[in-house]
Order: sequence, then C-alpha cells, then structure tokens
Amino acid sequence: MGRRREEALPERAAVGQRRLTSITGGRSAEPDGGTVRERTARPSEARADGPDDEGAEREQGRLWHVVLSVAGRVTPLAELRAGLERLAHDHSFFLTARYAADHAEIRYWEEARDLHDAAAIALRLWGEHKVSAGLPPWEIVGLEVVDRATYHQRVAEGFGDPPPQLGSVQPY
Repeated sequence: MGRRREEALPERAAVGQRRLTSITGGRSAEPDGGTVRERTARPSEARADGPDDEGAEREQGRLWHVVLSVAGRVTPLAELRAGLERLAHDHSFFLTARYAADHAEIRYWEEARDLHDAAAIALRLWGEHKVSAGLPPWEIVGLEVVDRATYHQRVAEGFGDPPPQLGSVQPY
C-alpha cells in the first residue's frame, strides 16, 4: 500500500521506542539499533522456515475501519469539497466523506499492525494531507477505530451507516 510519503518516515527510530508501520511492507528500525531494512511486502515472499535471520517474526497488517471527524472555521463549501476529493484520490481505501462549512467526517480503511498504529496513522492523516490536498487548517475533534469484524457485526445488526458509494464526497 505504498501511499506513505518517504519524507514522513524517519530513517531510524530510537532504541526502545515503538516504531509505527502500517503494513508488512513498511520500513522499520532494528531493535539493536542496526540499519533500516525493507520488510517483505507479501506473505508469499516470506521464507518458508518462518522467522527471519534475526529471529523476529514477520508482522501482519489487519484492516481497521476509521472515522475521522474534523472541525474549524467556516470554509467555502466548493473549496472544502475540492480538498476532500483530492484527499479521496490520494488516499488508498478511502470510503466516503461528509462535510459542512465548519466540520467534516472521513471514513476509510487503514491497514495496520494493531489499533495503536491505526489510530496514530489516522491522527496524522489530516495534517499530512492539509497542504497537498488543500484542506482547511481544522483540528481533529473525533476518532473512531474498530477492527473489521466489529465493523461488519455493526452493519449486520443494523447499526452504523449503510455501505457508502465508494469514494463519494457528499454534504451532510
């Protein structure tokens, strides 16, 4: 899912700090402070004997459903819609966005190792795309991250929104 900008990823993480990676194809620093290496992007490319040379098991990404709510000063609707459409075009797994002059809600899927990583990536989304997508300088006011099974259970029980038209950007 190569949508992460390389300049947004530090070359090395400090020893003992948690390294955020959204999927198994991401880069990570070795725990012993060694050099950064690329992880195998597909499980089929993994070695048959299991763990790699260092004895660490390969990480697997899971899908998380994310709802990110942002708000701020009133912005012209045409400008806001154009920014959200650019974000939808740039962001893999984008589902839908709803907006009003002073707030918006973005729904999408994120692939990450665990909830902690999925939430951290979601919290960076608006700021990282603010300039490139022409988004307003709003702040994040809400975040919901649930695993795939929970999302599908909610939909099956009649809770939550009906499945959106993929990539749609609609007013409230």
